[in-house]
Amino acid sequence: MTFLILSYLGGFITIASPCVLPVLPFVFARAGESFHRSGLPLLAGMGLTFTGVATLATVGGHWAVQANQYGRIAALVVLAVLGLSLLWSGLAERLTRPLVRLGGRLSETAGSGSGVARSFALGIATGLLWAPCAGPILGLVLTGAALQGASVQTSLLLLAYAAGAATSLALALLAGGRVFQAMKRGLGAETWLRRGLGVAVLAGVAVIAVGADRGILTTVSLGSTTRLEQWLLDRFHSTSDSDTASVSATIAAAAMPGNTLDPRLDFTGATTWLNSAPLDAAGLQGKVVLVDFWTYSCINCLRTLPYVRAWSDKYRGRGFVVVGVHTPEFAFEKDLDNVKKALRDLGVTYPVALDNDYAIWRSFSNRYWPAHYFFDATGQLRHQHFGEGEYMESEAVIQTLLAERDGKVAPAPFAQPKGSGAEAAAGKNAGRSPETYIGFARARQFASAGGIARNTLKDYAVPSMLKRNDWGLAGAWQVGDQAAALGSPPGRIVYRFHARDLHLVLGPAEPGRPVRFRVTLDGQPPGADHGVDIDARGNGIVDEHRLYQLVRQANDRIGDRTFEVEFLDPGVRAYAFTFG
Repeated sequence: MTFLILSYLGGFITIASPCVLPVLPFVFARAGESFHRSGLPLLAGMGLTFTGVATLATVGGHWAVQANQYGRIAALVVLAVLGLSLLWSGLAERLTRPLVRLGGRLSETAGSGSGVARSFALGIATGLLWAPCAGPILGLVLTGAALQGASVQTSLLLLAYAAGAATSLALALLAGGRVFQAMKRGLGAETWLRRGLGVAVLAGVAVIAVGADRGILTTVSLGSTTRLEQWLLDRFHSTSDSDTASVSATIAAAAMPGNTLDPRLDFTGATTWLNSAPLDAAGLQGKVVLVDFWTYSCINCLRTLPYVRAWSDKYRGRGFVVVGVHTPEFAFEKDLDNVKKALRDLGVTYPVALDNDYAIWRSFSNRYWPAHYFFDATGQLRHQHFGEGEYMESEAVIQTLLAERDGKVAPAPFAQPKGSGAEAAAGKNAGRSPETYIGFARARQFASAGGIARNTLKDYAVPSMLKRNDWGLAGAWQVGDQAAALGSPPGRIVYRFHARDLHLVLGPAEPGRPVRFRVTLDGQPPGADHGVDIDARGNGIVDEHRLYQLVRQANDRIGDRTFEVEFLDPGVRAYAFTFG
């Protein structure tokens, strides 16, 4: 019940978000008509359409996204035509004739007039536009639905959100109607008001068509609406920053006999399998299984990988199976060829299930990269560990479960692999800089003047002084939700960091078009402090989407340093910094 109330409140405050501004002209355009026969059907059509589209988004995967985009385009066309009809009454009369006839037929069977049908149809188009751009509460509801699967509770949450938004729009309609009617009586300007609404509608269509409704407009939503939304987000999900994906955590349960946990050994929903035919619980019966959730550009996953490989090689002959579940964080990690190459480069030979739709992630209720789930020979989950570290404890669990399986107590020395490059264990320096995303969706401590211009090409400059963990851009960049793309060279990224290692997830905009770059530390070539992906002079090439190690210092050289990378060719995409 609490989540239903919070969903309702989250929808209610959407009226204060600039993202909904393109919808309001349609609401106010119904001000002169009966609320029951015009406003209410519009809101009902909008709410039901939103709930349907959002529910499809949680269930249907890629095809539903495509269908929603086509629906969005169709709605834009419909609303553009309706906007023109507000400008020219003759066009409106011709356009509404079929609706009037349809309304007449409907009234014979359902007792409703054409105005109801027309308003409901308009509500459907409005819902298609409103659903993709609603605020962060909706994003959290949809994320939860995607992770937990479709259910009656999911639909009720979405319906509650839609009801909250419809309530706020209804209040706007009732209050706005009185305001508009007073203006029309006082100024005698009904025609001009109608045309003004038409212009507003067309402007809204243009804004949405170019994507500015989720870019430029949202930059002004930094006031009370954001604070209200954040309060609701905190009520939904009260974890700290350290609980977010791809950070280290050490939460484990003891592998005690009979200590069964919730997730089951189920790989339903895998988009494809690599290094193996599809696996299931029946085929793994009698095996001790480690399910490893990972993604190939995650530094925490890479640093864990030497141990997972070692366990697979060491215990495979005793009935132990590692199943990697590759669940992507960034869009490029969904590409099959990219994942295949990563497996070759990383020496991963055990079975890997591609989980591009988060189906397996959802069935495990997982939240971390990496995450390890240990199943005994009967298929029961006996132990789980999230993040890096505690490798001896995890290997002891494997030995215990294998001893239970075959009745042989055969302890062996623990694996002590030596990872190199990005796979090397993190340094033990205190105050290490945090993982830092460059896309605006999760960007923090951005220091370039004027802030980030979302989805817009902008010339940036880096401040002369940066505090620890501040970063900035220089040159012409377009910052999207996941990454920043360089428009024209040269372009720079500068970060004031504190860590032994610095990594940057990068990729070329077009396959086969490498991008040259040069790295400096405190204004000088890195020399002996260079990472494996550059030389001592700081030169490197971005030729594929992956994590690049750019700085690797000796432990006794760790301190606050200014990192700068300059890209000499256009088309690079920069996603996230990670440190070690």
